[in-house]
Amino acid sequence: MTPEEALAEIGLTVPEVVPPVAAYLPALRSGSYVYTSGQLPMRAGALIATGKLGGEVTSEVGYECARQCALNAIAAVKAEVGDLSLVRRIVKVVAFVASTPDFTGQPGVANGASELFGQVFGEAGKHARSAVGVPVLPLDAPVEVEVVVEL
Repeated sequence: MTPEEALAEIGLTVPEVVPPVAAYLPALRSGSYVYTSGQLPMRAGALIATGKLGGEVTSEVGYECARQCALNAIAAVKAEVGDLSLVRRIVKVVAFVASTPDFTGQPGVANGASELFGQVFGEAGKHARSAVGVPVLPLDAPVEVEVVVEL
């Protein structure tokens, strides 16, 4: 099954690449690796939520934000290499979670991204990961995800 077929099975398609909000590329290939820039939870040109986990954003919404960030990262990778079947492995995922000081559920939020990569890429979607709480993210996004992919 191709990654696109795996996405279709769960009711998703590869979206258009989210345009950068500053001076950077959405993804960059170097040798056999693709590095994505931090992907925000944009859908149809707008953030799907704003605010902080532990405040106005629930863990369930944060999980969905991380999932959308992963889908946007998949789009950036596809735009860079043309064919998602070239992905040999999702190597590293870093999830930044805008959180209140007492929120400690960053790993559960980041699972939104990790689980989507597993669904789409199977064994190749298993990766190393960091889930980091931060005070604020661009545009007041609750989550930002960056990915390293081996081709």
